[in-house]
Amino acid sequence: MSREACPSPALVMRANQIHPARIIEKIEETPGIYTYRLRFEEQEVADCFAFAGGQFNMLYIYGVGEVPISIVSDPEDAHILDHTIRVVGRVTEVIGRMDVGDVMGVRGPFGNGCPLEEARGKDVLVVTGGLGCAPVVGAIEYMFRRREQYGHIRIMHGVKTPRDLLYRERFDAWRKEPDTEVLLASDQPEKTWRYHTGVITELFDTVEMDPANTVVMMCGPEIMMKLAARHLIKRGLPDDVIYLSMERNMQCGIGLCGHCQIGPYFSCRDGPVMRYDLIAQFLARDN
Repeated sequence: MSREACPSPALVMRANQIHPARIIEKIEETPGIYTYRLRFEEQEVADCFAFAGGQFNMLYIYGVGEVPISIVSDPEDAHILDHTIRVVGRVTEVIGRMDVGDVMGVRGPFGNGCPLEEARGKDVLVVTGGLGCAPVVGAIEYMFRRREQYGHIRIMHGVKTPRDLLYRERFDAWRKEPDTEVLLASDQPEKTWRYHTGVITELFDTVEMDPANTVVMMCGPEIMMKLAARHLIKRGLPDDVIYLSMERNMQCGIGLCGHCQIGPYFSCRDGPVMRYDLIAQFLARDN
């Protein structure tokens, strides 16, 4: 059964519906950060599930609670879902102890994805920072699966130390794609670091960009995105072609609890991917 022939297209879009998914692979990215590969237990759900790069799921641990986690796998294959999780709290500590064969619940997908349609036929600049690069991974994989539909792709990623660099194999693979650049930066490098030393915004001055033909996708620490967006605007990019993936305290996924409010918007419902010109005044400040 294909998703096009799905008898119940809205099946997994019900906000209160939790579907069991089994862990089929657990990958340690760095100490305390794992990528879990999930497969739905119900075949109908697996056949009907579809998502866009940049959306997220609520991962539910029975008897513990749930957390919002970005989907990092390729939207082309929605039968398998990858989620990269940092073990930092009550729910994620339990997830960190789970392994292949264990089952968790999935609600979703939620929110708006990356502007992949708007970017079609244009150059794409992807800017990520720290441990927060997961939200755009699915979008990047989507573009490379359709490489001829996009212009020059430039991926910039900044970390505090080389130990914070996730997805090393992915970066190496992306670097080999045609008409693609991968630029890495670390402001506290080790002796073996062979890329840029400094903050990610310094990389902007080393490359040529066509402001009239570029779409920007950005994720990472909010203050980094704020400074990076301002820098790009000074380079001539319009503020309505810059998209940010906003990380807030999303607890319900549908804009009811109010924990993820950004001014008049809710990150879970109106985001997490949002245009810079709509939210610029609310960045890096208390609501």
